[in-house]
Amino acid sequence: MVKEKIYKYFSALVLMVCSYTITCAQQVDVDSLLVKTIEDIRSEDYQKAIKKSQKGIALAPDYLDFHLFLGRAYQMTMQKDSARYYLNYVIDKNPKYEASFVYLINLEVEEKDYGTAMEVVGKAIEAHPENEFFWRKKLELYQLQNNDKGEKEYLLELIQLYPNDSELQQRKIILESKDKADRIGLNYSFTVIDRENTGPWHLGSVQYIRERNWGSLIGRINYADRLSGGESVVNGLQYEVESYFFMGKEKLSYSYAGVSFSDDDVFPELRLNYSYYHNFRKGWESEVGVRFTESNDMSMVSVVAGIGKYLGSYWINLRSYFLEQDKKWYPALTFTTRYYMNTRFDYATVIAGYGSSPDERSIQGQIDRRLSLDSFRFGVGYYRQLNAHFMTGIQGIYNNQEYIDGKSQNEFELFMTIQYRF
Repeated sequence: MVKEKIYKYFSALVLMVCSYTITCAQQVDVDSLLVKTIEDIRSEDYQKAIKKSQKGIALAPDYLDFHLFLGRAYQMTMQKDSARYYLNYVIDKNPKYEASFVYLINLEVEEKDYGTAMEVVGKAIEAHPENEFFWRKKLELYQLQNNDKGEKEYLLELIQLYPNDSELQQRKIILESKDKADRIGLNYSFTVIDRENTGPWHLGSVQYIRERNWGSLIGRINYADRLSGGESVVNGLQYEVESYFFMGKEKLSYSYAGVSFSDDDVFPELRLNYSYYHNFRKGWESEVGVRFTESNDMSMVSVVAGIGKYLGSYWINLRSYFLEQDKKWYPALTFTTRYYMNTRFDYATVIAGYGSSPDERSIQGQIDRRLSLDSFRFGVGYYRQLNAHFMTGIQGIYNNQEYIDGKSQNEFELFMTIQYRF
């Protein structure tokens, strides 16, 4: 009797040990199979990966990794429907598998099914709100659909989450530049000079700005009047047309082109301007361009090169000019920084520079006489959108300017602008 009980207990123990050993062996086989499947995926041997994944599912149907890699292998072999089935299966069973969302989103983007891709991104963000990749993927989907309105609204949400992200701020400024709007405006600058019988100078303009999705077109009429000893010594009108227009499929590049002409000595007779801008990732922007200025007794070419960077709400820019006259080259530098608050019309700015550049409107008629003379300037400004229609700004510039070798004058310029949007 005792022997029979011992035999039964021993038999049961043997069965338990064997069962555990078989289970362990099976687990080892499944894990080993998964490792080999991953190796096949990495080596792009997708047919082998498909066979191993199918075998793994047969051995361990609840092992979701095999479903994931089977979906990935089907995706890479262009079996899109099968890929969708297995990737969705993983998401439904366990949404913590981030890779399943990534593969499925990319699959729908490849198929240009942006609506479905947006639904998958929404699920991914809900399951993994801490993963920045999915937030950015949603932004990319708006861009692929050319949905500027949706992208702009979503950007505001993203900027709240990532306020120091330079690329988001850069994209926001670009999108705001594509808003459909028409504006009229008045500009005025008043310059006083601390040298006897010199100044003040007046420069005013009226302008019309037309902004569309492709870019903008600007028409402007400028009037300048320079006084000496209380009397006007030179004055006149200048007519100007400028345009900014986006380039490329992704619209990461844009160009600036401008032309102005005048029959009056206070302005150059002809100005031709062009710059090409390209926006890089991480908030960087580059500029290369050329300026041509012609008057009765001179013509001048300027080469322009600049680099800009968004740092959260800040934008910093360094622009250099190399101006040629009588086979000599003269440099000019302008450093600008802006702090944006709400829109592209709301910012504070600080400006510093050396030398005279053809883009300084108040000295256009004197640029040839100032090239070889030292100039050091510093300024601050504040621009604000008051409401849906009105925008305004004020800026002050101090310039220590040589007027002959070794002798300098101090120039103080006050600039004001107001615009009405309709």
